[in-house]
Amino acid sequence: MRQLVIATNNQGKLREFGELLDGCGFELVTPAQLGVPFDPEETGGSFEENATIKAVEAMRSCGLPALADDSGLEIDHLGGRPGIFSARYAGGDRTDPTLTERQQVQIVLDELRGVPDEQRGARFRCVIAIATPDGAVQRADGVFEGRIAHEARGEHGFGYDPIFLVPELGVTSAELAPDEKNKISHRAQAALKARELLRMMSGGYPTA
Repeated sequence: MRQLVIATNNQGKLREFGELLDGCGFELVTPAQLGVPFDPEETGGSFEENATIKAVEAMRSCGLPALADDSGLEIDHLGGRPGIFSARYAGGDRTDPTLTERQQVQIVLDELRGVPDEQRGARFRCVIAIATPDGAVQRADGVFEGRIAHEARGEHGFGYDPIFLVPELGVTSAELAPDEKNKISHRAQAALKARELLRMMSGGYPTA
């Protein structure tokens, strides 16, 4: 089976993509599994730009079609922060890649302390880019609307899932079982579109 490089070092994302892209026509591998160092600089100003940067670098480094996503949490009360800085958010305009996910969750909760429910609207946004050796880049996106809870709840997922409330279900994203989350999340929506693109592509590249 032809190989597709998943351009990430995030094990949570890798697990999700393994489920979401099942049946795409490619064997999913990571740069690490191929013995290729991968630590791209995300210098883009949008999810689209950062996803493209990662996908193209992984494709060039590994010589195979590559898929990357860039995703993050946008909070209305914070003017769209943390946005593209979600993975290294330290509050306000500050970033710190050394913070743990739990610390970042607490920073957001502290910033929203006392803010009423109707002003805690938020969404997860995801853009997937697929770069191929012929120089083409295709993209797919997804949006998951919700609200920021007043406290962390749930044991599933990763990142900001414990404080992302899905109002119509009355639970946080971290309280959803993985198969439930993978039906409605931002990454699930984008991956569904990407999977169709990959199915169309799966016959077009040489076996690695």
